[in-house]
Amino acid sequence: MLQLKRSILAFAGLSIICGLIYPLGITALSQAIFPRQSNAGIIKKGDIIIGSELIGQQFTRPEYFHGRPSATDPSYDASNSSGSNLAPSSAKLLEQVKARLEQVRKENGLPANMPVPADLVLASASGLDPHISVEAALLQVPRIARERKIPQSVIEKIVYKNIENPFLDIWGMRRVNVLRLNIDLDSRRV
Repeated sequence: MLQLKRSILAFAGLSIICGLIYPLGITALSQAIFPRQSNAGIIKKGDIIIGSELIGQQFTRPEYFHGRPSATDPSYDASNSSGSNLAPSSAKLLEQVKARLEQVRKENGLPANMPVPADLVLASASGLDPHISVEAALLQVPRIARERKIPQSVIEKIVYKNIENPFLDIWGMRRVNVLRLNIDLDSRRV
């Protein structure tokens, strides 16, 4: 009977510590240190929520920058974050990449032999990456300039203005947030 009492007390104590105190403490700490990120990086225009800078969104209209392909089903479903789990040797992955390559080349008027940045044809591990490489953004500039009937130099300035550097200039790569890029594009801030 003594062992049962100890087990119940240990269970109750650990439940309070691990299920209540720890999560509340971590939530308070994240709110204090990283308030924007811990509140989903919401971007608003007035009272209207446009999206999150932390979760990719699908842009398909030709006058906008397009992000990475999403591995979630449906695309960019934040409640269903997942990679494709397809091996590099997978025939299904090779078919997907080939179809995406053709689509990117067709959308951007590229020759069949022109290299395309990998992030425009491969999904990220989460399937929700909001960033693309600077090279992927610059590849799309001529299409967007043509569709919006504005000089490429204006679009390039918007891309360069939105470059995010690697963390501590060590980890990661230079990248641009597609949603922020498209918001700046719509407002034409340079």
